[in-house]
Amino acid sequence: MLEKLAALAEKYDELERFLSDPEVIADQPRFQKYARAHAGLNQIVGKYEEYRQAMKGIEDAREMLKEKLEDDFREMVQAELAELQEKQARLEEELKILLLPRDPNDEKNVIVEIRAGTGGDEAALFAADLFRMYTRYAERQGWRTELMSSNTTEIGGFKEVIFIIEGEGAYSRMKYESGVHRVQRVPATEASGRIHTSAATVAVLPEAEEVDVEINPNDLRIDVYRSGGHGGQSVNTTDSAVRVTHLPTGLVVACQDEKSQLKNKEKALRILRARLLDKFQQEQQAEEARNRKTQVGTGDRSERIRTYNFPQGRMTDHRIGLTLYRLDSIMDGDIDEVVTALITADQAEKLRRVDTQ
Repeated sequence: MLEKLAALAEKYDELERFLSDPEVIADQPRFQKYARAHAGLNQIVGKYEEYRQAMKGIEDAREMLKEKLEDDFREMVQAELAELQEKQARLEEELKILLLPRDPNDEKNVIVEIRAGTGGDEAALFAADLFRMYTRYAERQGWRTELMSSNTTEIGGFKEVIFIIEGEGAYSRMKYESGVHRVQRVPATEASGRIHTSAATVAVLPEAEEVDVEINPNDLRIDVYRSGGHGGQSVNTTDSAVRVTHLPTGLVVACQDEKSQLKNKEKALRILRARLLDKFQQEQQAEEARNRKTQVGTGDRSERIRTYNFPQGRMTDHRIGLTLYRLDSIMDGDIDEVVTALITADQAEKLRRVDTQ
């Protein structure tokens, strides 16, 4: 571990020299590449420096204890040594986590797709609740959201809603939300007051840049048509809706929320690019997923990951056995405790695998 950390510290110093080189500064793409790499190492190198200082302090304290000291001073040095050893152990654990292989998508924006599952109108209303929960969570994180596509119901729910979340580390925190979300409550449409169970599926895709996924225009079929559903003055009167079909994979994306055909096409291509990247990555990870299953799940969208029980005010995440009795605040976007617990469980599982290799 120490060899890896020393090599990273050396790389960090090298990048600092590059960033002050006039030739690099003049080459902005190169400068930005080095700046991103430098920023990516900042936390781990800072923690490594803390660790080195603690190790030096331990060494100095041990040397002092070899000398003849006054009792009071010896006790003070022994107390300092114990404190530094505790700090050393804590920093070692933190450094192990920082050295775990990073998901290359962690810093990307995300495209979130929510679809109503079993439960009819109630499932569509729950999909709308999840949409609000995630947009409120994004606000709390200081992220920006933009609606990409939606298919609404007469009573205000969503058969499907697709939106983008833009912000630092969005994918690193949102990626654990993929799967089936189940709700247990008395529907607004239920006169007898019986509790129903409905579900919605959530897919969280890292937004793909053009360099991540190259789309050949000849592989696309683009159809334009008149928007349907609830619309304004011009939404249903012009051929602004766009349907993009990727012929090699059969993936289809339709967007009609914008009045502009060009804007709908741009949004559809962003969604398509993200779905293609996700498809390629899912295929690459399929063999690994068959061999092992992490504690927080594989991201399989058919996996039931969470239950929201309204009569009891309870939310349970089934992957890590976490139950919280504050459903109102959770539905208002206060899900950071859940997300942090999932990240911690994922890191613990990865550390366990490293230790057993």
